[in-house]
Amino acid sequence: MLLDAARKTVPTLAENAARTEHDLTPAPDSVAAVRAAGLFGLAVPRAAGGSEADLRTLVEVLVELGRGCPSTAWVVGLTAANKSVARLLLPDAAQAAILADPDAVFCASSGFSPGNRGVRVPGGLRVSGRWGMASGAELASFAMVGVPLPDSPAPAMTLVPLADLSVERTWRAAGLGGTSSHTLVAEDVFVPDGFVSFPDPAVPPQGLPPTPLFTGGLAALAPMIGATLGARDLVADAISGGRAPYLTTYARVADSPLGRHWFTEALQRSESALRRTVRVADILDDLPPGGELPVTERVALRVELSAAARECREAMELLLDLHGASGFAEGNPLQRFWRDVAVGTRHPFFTPYVLAEDHGRITFDVLPAVSLAL
Repeated sequence: MLLDAARKTVPTLAENAARTEHDLTPAPDSVAAVRAAGLFGLAVPRAAGGSEADLRTLVEVLVELGRGCPSTAWVVGLTAANKSVARLLLPDAAQAAILADPDAVFCASSGFSPGNRGVRVPGGLRVSGRWGMASGAELASFAMVGVPLPDSPAPAMTLVPLADLSVERTWRAAGLGGTSSHTLVAEDVFVPDGFVSFPDPAVPPQGLPPTPLFTGGLAALAPMIGATLGARDLVADAISGGRAPYLTTYARVADSPLGRHWFTEALQRSESALRRTVRVADILDDLPPGGELPVTERVALRVELSAAARECREAMELLLDLHGASGFAEGNPLQRFWRDVAVGTRHPFFTPYVLAEDHGRITFDVLPAVSLAL
């Protein structure tokens, strides 16, 4: 049902993808289509009006949305990931505020600027600072941000209404330009205690359990797979139609045996990326509530996602070879898919050299791992 609803939004997302990129935020028609389909509530419990989707469904939905507009799919995915993490990091009153509107966009940022600060005052915190790359910033109702505290090694996690913040339009990137991943700015904003999770100095900082930890990675990668599949569909139409290899005897690219081989190479890579990602989602879905994974398995799963990200880039290059230089024309959606994949698959969750190092450390028992996201 959710997957069918997602598929029905794809034409609207595709029609508005260029506007989304130009405006630096998802187009109103795209947002309305996603909201009408209930897709901003993927990670919201059913009791609160959401769909409480498992990770496989999340991946499948975001892949579909990515075929139409990777930027919009990214905002949907990060909203789901942020809502999942908020259930672990924020107090009950803050969670209730988030769940009051299951279809709301919810942004977050873990970026810290040097001047960020929180000062304890009666009843809460006074917060000032800047938090970058908060995807969905201009659409969100609330933001979750970390705030450094004096004499505390760990930050406080806070929920702040967007009405109390300003948004600086700082995300102007080669790809995923429509994700509204801008900078949140707070100037002496009061955050009540019920919206603050203060660190316990007696408890060492804890990492996230595997499911919420990996939800962010899956939410970032699935739209990139969708973009690759969207590009595949565009190229398939072009090479099976009137597009001929330049200065050859072929009437169509698809008449060339090696042209067909080139396309199937791209197809295999995109399908492999999807299989890897769904497999990771299935492993996490099979964990019991509160279930853990050994660090060896966490590293292995992140390596799988990093490999899938690389396969998306490889597939895109093959598809661009087939389509030719006209695929880079500003009006051709293919070049936007290419740029989105190039940027989105460089998300830090997939950093290949870090994961390769950790894979080697785990393999030869040279511990600890260097990544802090395990």
